[in-house]
Amino acid sequence: QVQLVESGGGSAQTGGSLRLSCAFTDSSYCMGWFRQAPGKEREGVAVINRDSRVAYADSVEGRFTISRDDEKNTLYLEMSSLKPEDSDMYYCAARSPCSWSWQPSISIEGFGIWGQGTQVTVSS
Repeated sequence: QVQLVESGGGSAQTGGSLRLSCAFTDSSYCMGWFRQAPGKEREGVAVINRDSRVAYADSVEGRFTISRDDEKNTLYLEMSSLKPEDSDMYYCAARSPCSWSWQPSISIEGFGIWGQGTQVTVSS
């Protein structure tokens, strides 16, 4: 069974908003959103641990909000004030298991479970 499934990608105009969702199967996951442009390294966007402590990339701080609903087993990324530079393939990822003591860090290291990605395109 696929463990992570992203949805909510699509097109928006500069200044607009999108909400991405990721369905996961285990509330013990630590979760993150990552993005990757063609030819570039995959980079962290936002990370959240099991007690909802978060970390954000500087480029999205104040514009994006990561959250989780463990009753629904769903991770969210609310994106506002979108910029063309936000256009990327966005991936949901998980660390599993993830201890309560893990401190969120905007790094891909340790994330071994990945969704298939959802495309976000922001037009000028």
